[in-house]
Amino acid sequence: MIFRTYSEEVLEALNIRKKTLATYRSMYRRHIDEELGTKPIAIITRVDVQAVIKPLTPQTSAMTLAVMKTLFREGISRGLIVSSPAEGIKTPTIYVRPRPFMTTEELILANLGKYRSQILFLAFHGLRWSEAVALTEADIYGGKVHINKSTYGDTKTPAGVREVPLVTEFKVFPKTPKGIRKICHENGIHIHSLRHSYAYLLKQSGVHVTTAQRLLGHSDPKVTLGIYTGFRHEEIQEAGKLILNHSSQTV
Repeated sequence: MIFRTYSEEVLEALNIRKKTLATYRSMYRRHIDEELGTKPIAIITRVDVQAVIKPLTPQTSAMTLAVMKTLFREGISRGLIVSSPAEGIKTPTIYVRPRPFMTTEELILANLGKYRSQILFLAFHGLRWSEAVALTEADIYGGKVHINKSTYGDTKTPAGVREVPLVTEFKVFPKTPKGIRKICHENGIHIHSLRHSYAYLLKQSGVHVTTAQRLLGHSDPKVTLGIYTGFRHEEIQEAGKLILNHSSQTV
């Protein structure tokens, strides 16, 4: 069976979220099909797989390799191949630049236009965009925001089902992010940066990282730690003052 036909069949049968499936199909179409599509799955080699990912950026390379590993693992379970030619292949280290964000204090003082309430809600509650759009008045009760769905149906992961304390007013979100995205860009940030604003608020408020993980809906605590290590440049100066103050008292 040629890899193109096989891949279409497998992707159609995978039990994954619609958004993830769309990403897998995009990765296959853009980066895999030209190189491997017409080859029988049984003759694809490690060299072939490496040729696919070699010209790609580190992040795209990692995503593309993940798709191929999924496809080849399924090939093993179906008895089409004995081993995966993608197994053991490593991609370059991905360096993710810190995402710029605004503190909640800066957001309160900023000109946020007609979507001010929605932007502040994201910054004070840490919802993903897909979670916020799916939110209704019925999800706000008992002084909490109850997050249990997204525009894709389920939350991104089971950890996404959570409750967070209600801090600001809730107004229904627009179906498209264009207006809010434009305002965020005008302020030098992205919509997802507002989750970082929330993480920074939790950090500044002394919320323990394991509690922050739950409030942010992260499955992996390392993701939360990665965001928690974010800082503002003025914190370096403040750290210097604290060190000098402490040393003057102990010396």
